[in-house]
Amino acid sequence: MTIAAYLGRIGLPHLLGAPPTAENLRALHAAHVEKVAYEALEIWLDRPTSVDPAESVARILRGRGGYCFHLNGAFHSLLTALGYDVTRHVGGVQSPGDEPNVGANHLVLTARGLPSPENPGGEWLVDVGLGDALHEPLPLVAGVYRQGPFTYGLRASEVAPGGWRLDHDPRGSFLGMDFGPASAEMSAFDEQHHHLTTSPESGFVRVCSVSRRDGSGVDQLRGLTLSRIGSSGTGAGAHELTLDTARDYFAALADVFVLPLDDVGAEEKDRLWRRLHGAHEAWLAGRAT
Repeated sequence: MTIAAYLGRIGLPHLLGAPPTAENLRALHAAHVEKVAYEALEIWLDRPTSVDPAESVARILRGRGGYCFHLNGAFHSLLTALGYDVTRHVGGVQSPGDEPNVGANHLVLTARGLPSPENPGGEWLVDVGLGDALHEPLPLVAGVYRQGPFTYGLRASEVAPGGWRLDHDPRGSFLGMDFGPASAEMSAFDEQHHHLTTSPESGFVRVCSVSRRDGSGVDQLRGLTLSRIGSSGTGAGAHELTLDTARDYFAALADVFVLPLDDVGAEEKDRLWRRLHGAHEAWLAGRAT
């Protein structure tokens, strides 16, 4: 991995050689979620991926993103190379209708040895792969935390002894996430990665999703529906519109999500648009019945 290239990708080249500190971790985390989109476009482009961090780093350096296994896997590599004491954990995201779990559908990171005035113990929840959730790391201390328009709760997990539970804001895309205390290898996520990228039951397979968090809110693109939660150029609140043309769709990817798709050719973009438009029409037809 080229550390300088990765830091350049997220706009922090000056942190090359900087000491591991809570302040620098916060800057790295915020820059990563702002510059590297949470996205599952590869599934809709019929491009298989793995959970190999080296592959994920290479894709990020090409201007793309990924979902939790890719983003947190790559971020773990970057932080480790920069000298941070960071650990991977098996987690489980709880969607509406599901029970709390640690079913390995999520990769979680924690960092330690980084004391700060608000977190003297120096342990942090680090997660750049939660889509519309964390903008900055959270102190690994039970409590309620506010970031932009969202309020999060952090408490002891009821399903992972010795682990933690993050409760998402009620406006978030999921209810919460639990993770256990043990460290994990990337192989622990192989089975769930296969399920999430191939199963008709997977949310990534059913709906093409992209999101990007910033300090004041989150932009989301589900299918052809673009939405914003939080403050924006048009004020605070929630905003939503449908992208009716391929031009608008790919412009939104580039302008809103920092995804110019330079690695996707014209024919692939055309196939992607036709697939997305067909799925949108089918959704509209189903809603009308």
